[in-house]
Amino acid sequence: MILVVDIARTHVRNRLRQTVLSVAGVTTGVAFTIAMASLMQGSQRDFVDRIIDTTPHVTVRDEYREPPLQPAERVFAGGAVALVGLKPKEELRGIRNPMPKVATLDAVPGVRAAPTLRGQVVMRYGGRDVATALVGIEPRRERRVSNIEEDMVEGNLDALYGTANGVILGRGLASKLGARLGSTLIVSSPAEVLLRMKVVGLFHTGVIQLDDGTAYALLKKVQVLLDRPNVVNEIRLRLHDVTQARAVAERAERRFGYRAESWDEANAGVLEVFAIRNVIMYTVVGGILVVAAFGIFNIVSTITYEKARDIAILKSLGFTEGDIRTIFLLEGLLMGGAGTLLGWLAGYGLCRALGTVEFEVKGFTEMTGLPIIYEPIHYIIAGAAALGAAAIAGYLPARRAAKMDPVNIIRGAA
Repeated sequence: MILVVDIARTHVRNRLRQTVLSVAGVTTGVAFTIAMASLMQGSQRDFVDRIIDTTPHVTVRDEYREPPLQPAERVFAGGAVALVGLKPKEELRGIRNPMPKVATLDAVPGVRAAPTLRGQVVMRYGGRDVATALVGIEPRRERRVSNIEEDMVEGNLDALYGTANGVILGRGLASKLGARLGSTLIVSSPAEVLLRMKVVGLFHTGVIQLDDGTAYALLKKVQVLLDRPNVVNEIRLRLHDVTQARAVAERAERRFGYRAESWDEANAGVLEVFAIRNVIMYTVVGGILVVAAFGIFNIVSTITYEKARDIAILKSLGFTEGDIRTIFLLEGLLMGGAGTLLGWLAGYGLCRALGTVEFEVKGFTEMTGLPIIYEPIHYIIAGAAALGAAAIAGYLPARRAAKMDPVNIIRGAA
């Protein structure tokens, strides 16, 4: 076996220029595979982490997954009756008497619940009117289900208790209004209720939609402002294990009948986009590895053609077809292995270089740099793909070399 390895190494070393080019191709493919996988998974994890940190894991809403039938539809269900101009029964939406439901959900192991009333209001300050979502919360419960307190840049949640009509604004929203800590806003609702509210805090999550269009106030104050006494429209849940979000949502929906939506269901469209993007990325870098494999195939094929007499001599000395096949297969693996090792180093260096890039982009979330993640699985996948391509590229000419008839080769040379 040592002799077989030595012969393969000698063949590769004697064609140094072509070997270097093939190894460089494999190195490039492995490096870009690692870098792209680290970047793609890093951006995906960064997005998911932001969603998990800034939104509830499960939201129970004041709506139904299947709209209830109207009274006339229930009476004439299945009948040959056409209802024209039917006026639906008007019902005041909302989860009434929410605290027993919150207590029931709080009793589930690993689940923390908090009631919320969300509504659209118009805030006025200094002649500027801005429509925003006002969220009524109970601070003591809210800090158990969200990271809003950690995102506070001025003030704190408990300031809502110490101010008659306190409100906490997103920093982007405060910038739109021109307001700051201590400013007094005029807030009006669709229920034609008007309140003067004092800014007691500012928060910044990095999610543009929240920072530019959301404000928080005490639940009781928002119920008065929206004229919805003893009513909430959301019960937000936070779990110790986010992977159980869908199961908890299904359990809550069966228990109360209201629509319960997990974070991954709410963002299913975005997660599908990530999956498609990963397929495209692996297809592109896989193409690079295939091109590199063609280089290895070309070199090994050329060596088998040039070493036809050597193959005949080796067989006449007692080398079997398996030995000949192993020699040329090892040549492909040697080039693929060298390219893989260098590719691991180049990929790590490329990831470190990408991680130092700084910029500022505002989209769905704010980014100040490329989110790079370092995972051993990226190196394993890239190395396995490179070695697999090299093995196939080396095996095809190796099989042909092993089938050569030494008698015909010697006769042709004579």
